[in-house]
Amino acid sequence: MVKKRRKPISLATLKRELKALRSEGQRCVFTNGCFDILHAGHVRYLTKARTLGDALIVGLNSDKSVRKIKGKSRPIVPEEERAEVLLGLEAVDFVVLFDTPTPIGLIEALLPDVLAKGADWIESDIVGAEAVKRNGGRVARVKLVKGKSTTNIIKRIEKLKK
Repeated sequence: MVKKRRKPISLATLKRELKALRSEGQRCVFTNGCFDILHAGHVRYLTKARTLGDALIVGLNSDKSVRKIKGKSRPIVPEEERAEVLLGLEAVDFVVLFDTPTPIGLIEALLPDVLAKGADWIESDIVGAEAVKRNGGRVARVKLVKGKSTTNIIKRIEKLKK
């Protein structure tokens, strides 16, 4: 059984937790993202990802990482708060932060049983897919909720300001 956490977990501690879970026959699912402004699309995606195994790990882009990929105006919400909100969701068991533009280091270190990503990604472009499959895991492309995105929320706010 997964012990619910309130704060992000270090990679070293997470590896120990996953070893214990796997020794009990549990399957671990990994997904990642910025999760800057959490919305219904995120919640539905994470809930579906959690059904693919017994524990859901979210690799969360750090503030530094978000700025690298989204620009200087992002993130809107700081990493500590994004992690807190994610961990408040029933579906999320662990949050681990990463500073790089992609979570390849985390994925290779954890080798999850299932690597979940939005269905807007083609499998050949999903970071870590080959490593997971080579280790006997699988890649799951989860259907997204059309029109639900942080970018769309930001665009609506900007439109309202005008």
